[in-house]
Amino acid sequence: MNWCRYQDGDQVVYGIIDGDTVRAAIGSPFEGGFATGEPRPLSDVSLRLPCIPPTFYAAGANYRAHLAWAAENLGGSGKAPPRADIGYRANNSLVAHGENIVIPRDSSGVVQVEGELAAVIGKTVKHLTPENALDCVLGYTIGNDVSERTWQSSDRTLWRAKNTDTFNPMGPWITSGLDPEALEVTTRINGVEASRYQTKDMIFSLVNFLVETTKYVTLYAGDVMWMGCDGETPVIKAGDVVEIEIPEIGVLRNPVVRG
Repeated sequence: MNWCRYQDGDQVVYGIIDGDTVRAAIGSPFEGGFATGEPRPLSDVSLRLPCIPPTFYAAGANYRAHLAWAAENLGGSGKAPPRADIGYRANNSLVAHGENIVIPRDSSGVVQVEGELAAVIGKTVKHLTPENALDCVLGYTIGNDVSERTWQSSDRTLWRAKNTDTFNPMGPWITSGLDPEALEVTTRINGVEASRYQTKDMIFSLVNFLVETTKYVTLYAGDVMWMGCDGETPVIKAGDVVEIEIPEIGVLRNPVVRG
């Protein structure tokens, strides 16, 4: 099943997608919502963020080829972390499918994209086990962890390198029933493939992250956990169009402009 949020007049509503159509829903996917509206063409609606996360988690360095690339280009040891080690992003950085990625005027121009699988939590959980961890996942969406590398290297934290407004596109919708370790993530810039990798190559699985995180932190319905990217990350500039595709979910597409 595919759940989305879209603009309906002066309000944003949840909808359930069926092929090329969408029907408005009563309630949300976190509350047992169901479709009631008349089908309308999906192409006629303006998609919004598929959910507004109470907390936005990011796995970060979770693929070996990306660690090796980062060690060569950004510094660092290139060694894998000893355990699943979660970080955070800020909700202000989120934008929906179709919205602009805005590169700030004072950016050096070294801005890169990281296409990622993102898990959407469906219920409140704590102290998960390997056996039940995935039971808390409502579904999956696509994230683009835009990164300003000069700021990433120079600042004490990632507050602007990865959390600048518009730097985290997410969407286009939430798809349930997927195996998070059996997907392929492809990034295209202006229609040209720039990156492709398999989620089976994660150092730590989603199960690992869910179990480790919930030892200390309660997860709530709507929280999202982005799972990192693999390999080299392509540079973007104003005028580009970035597409992140996971075929079982869809395509997250965003134009790039300069602020």
